[in-house]
Amino acid sequence: MKTLVINCSPVRNGATAEISNIVSECLMKRYDVRKICIDDFKIDFCKGCRTCHSTAECVNNNDDMSVIMEQFEWADIIISIAPSYWADIPGQFKAFIDRCTPWSNTHEPHAALSGGKKGYAIALRTGSVEAECDRIVQSIKHFYGHLEIEFCGSLKLCSVENKEAVEPRKNEIVRFCADI
Repeated sequence: MKTLVINCSPVRNGATAEISNIVSECLMKRYDVRKICIDDFKIDFCKGCRTCHSTAECVNNNDDMSVIMEQFEWADIIISIAPSYWADIPGQFKAFIDRCTPWSNTHEPHAALSGGKKGYAIALRTGSVEAECDRIVQSIKHFYGHLEIEFCGSLKLCSVENKEAVEPRKNEIVRFCADI
């Protein structure tokens, strides 16, 4: 199985990246794994023009969306790992999701990924209240649904202030990965 692990944070070497590393290392023992960071790509904002609702293509084509979507197409399993930015996913990841409208099943025609993909979410936040993690997971689950990626599970990690706070949670992350 081919697995794509996405660091949905604009921080390439923080807590989210550390979790991405742990997940990748765990899954490499069983799967072919690719890891990307959303901030490594140029993603233009959706213009809201709705042209894609009739063409299944975006008018913005001078960015890296096709590169990312090639990774989505390649993968059988997609794991999105997102920190809380004001109680939801980071703006860079939201911009990517908005640009996935051509692949959304909310209109016809639409582009489509090959079927049978499974998706997982890991949410993290610095505070101790799980509600923010729930919101992040729901955002990712909603996104997956419109791309017809089967949502298969999530892990919510509260009180993760920085990269150093990930190590004490490593066993939780490894247990989560065992079920993927």
